[in-house]
Order: sequence, then structure tokens, then C-alpha cells
Amino acid sequence: MKLTGKKALITGGNSGIGLATARLFVAEGAEVAITGRDQKTLDEAVAELGPNARGYRADVAVADDRKRLFADIARDFGKLDIVFVNAGITGRTPTGAADEAVFENVIHVNLNGAFFTVNSAAPLLNDGASIIFNGSVHNYLGQAGVAAYAATKGGIVAMARAIAADLAPRNIRVNVVAPGATKTPIWKRGSRASISAEQSAKVDDLFSSAVPLGRWGEPEDVAKAALFLASEDSSYINAVELMVDGGLTGAPFGAPNLRG
Repeated sequence: MKLTGKKALITGGNSGIGLATARLFVAEGAEVAITGRDQKTLDEAVAELGPNARGYRADVAVADDRKRLFADIARDFGKLDIVFVNAGITGRTPTGAADEAVFENVIHVNLNGAFFTVNSAAPLLNDGASIIFNGSVHNYLGQAGVAAYAATKGGIVAMARAIAADLAPRNIRVNVVAPGATKTPIWKRGSRASISAEQSAKVDDLFSSAVPLGRWGEPEDVAKAALFLASEDSSYINAVELMVDGGLTGAPFGAPNLRG
């Protein structure tokens, strides 16, 4: 097992990519702390993950929650070897009609929350630890209506590089895993929450046709990439952005809808 004896924190670990990663980390021998804002899904996730997991109700974008969270982790875990900064939100911010409060909230959760999670975790990290940020293809795609979200994901990459330099004297590696379209609960929220099953299937097919590998990603695809970055398999990999997008950003003309 790749993570035997390791202690990991996964923010937003109660669903989607975070939960899939927690499952894999536990299976690979780690003790895992997960956070979530919803107590019900947090309890369900911990029950599924078993005795090597603990859940902590916390909003990592709230300073008091972070203070309490890391005090609890210090008490329960002592030190950490892995931090997967996964918690984040989306929000529609179309230029010319964006709500300032929505824009600022996306920035606050996705950037401030991510940085101060690592800032709070740093004193608990063992030397040689691994930090992984969850990024996105939206750093590159230029999709309409998501300026704030895209800005945070580009910012995550720049921020991770600076943090990698800060923590280099402790041999702590800092990397970003960047998913493409992935089947998680976030895709059923917002504007897609009210569409029919037929409309949803059409959207699914549209996205699949834009990916060279011809399918959506699964949370487990991203979890395996996070495991690689968390483990000794990537011991000489630092300050990189690992795309997990089926070739969407690297080879877009290989997609089914653009093949000659």
C-alpha cells in the first residue's frame, strides 16, 4: 500500500472528488480527516470510510471554523503528511450582469479558503509532506459566465508555485491536480438542477464529444492522480499542474466533434 502510516486531510471530503480520494487514501493505508459543511453527508461519508476516517464539520473559508478544525486535527492526528485542498464552489458571474456578492464569495472560498487552509496546516505538516490543490481546466478554457471561478483556478496554480517555494526548505511538495468535466454532484446544482433527464443527457453527450477520450471523467480518475501526487511515486515532482481532463486542454482537436 502506498500510504501506510500516513495521515491526510481532505477538505470537502464528504462528496464527489473529495470522497473518492478519501476512499482511495484509506484503501492505501492512510488515516484520513475529511471536512464538509453538511453534517448529514459528512456522517454518511465517515460511516462508509470506516474506522480510519474522522469527519469535521467546518467551512474552510471561515476563520473561526479553521481555527477549531486545526485544533481538533492537532489533538486527534498530531501531525499531517498529506493535505488535499479540495473544497470549493462555483458561481455564475457573466460580464455585464455579475452580482458582486457572488463574485466575491467565489473568490473568498476558492482562493482565501484554499490559502488559509494551507497556512493553518503548515505547522502540523511533517517535513517531506505533500500538498495538493484541486484546480480546473477553467484555468485555460475561457468559458462564458465563469470569470470568478476561472480566476480562482488560475490563481490556485500561481499560488501553489509560491507556496512550493516557501516550503521547499522543509522538502514539502506542492502540486495541483486539474480535473476536466467530472461526474460529481456539483454538476446537478445551479442551472442544471431544474432541467429534464433528456436535456441532461444531451449536455452529457455534448461534453463527451468535446473530450479526446470521448467520455466524462469519474471522481476516481482524479483520486488516482491525487494519490500519485500524495505518494512517494511522485517524490521528485513539485510545483506542477497535472491535467486530468482526457486531453481536453492538451489535444482539443482529437475530440470526436473535431476529428477530420
